[in-house]
Amino acid sequence: MALINPHINFNGNAEEAFNFYKSVFGGEFTRIVRFKDLSIPGAQVSEKEGNKIMHIALPIGKSNTLMGNDVPDFLGRVNENENRSKIAVSADSKEEADKIFNGLSAGGAVEMPIEDSPWGSYFGMFRDKYGIEWMVDFDPKNNGQQ
Repeated sequence: MALINPHINFNGNAEEAFNFYKSVFGGEFTRIVRFKDLSIPGAQVSEKEGNKIMHIALPIGKSNTLMGNDVPDFLGRVNENENRSKIAVSADSKEEADKIFNGLSAGGAVEMPIEDSPWGSYFGMFRDKYGIEWMVDFDPKNNGQQ
């Protein structure tokens, strides 16, 4: 079966955000590539952009990876207030759902507190302190699996 792994764009703070996500989810980065690490003939990376993240990957759970990068200045800024998408996390227990929700929402804005939902799962939504929108869910009927 195919996997879907979210990829997030940042305005120069991808490394900070991913260290925060790592503090909540645990694990180790499988890859960190900085713009200065690239060797593209004819394309010079400015000193200001050199340490920005070109690609970062953090495995989450058994088969998912959260990925991201900093958008170079010449491509413009990412709209941090967009709300067209959310990252959905399916927890294996209520305790895990609380840990993830409380950890990731720290410093952010809770849209819907985590609690028992009318549709039977334990659910909450928020925008983290980096502007990324998340949904955390634990469904006891399928042990967190979607």
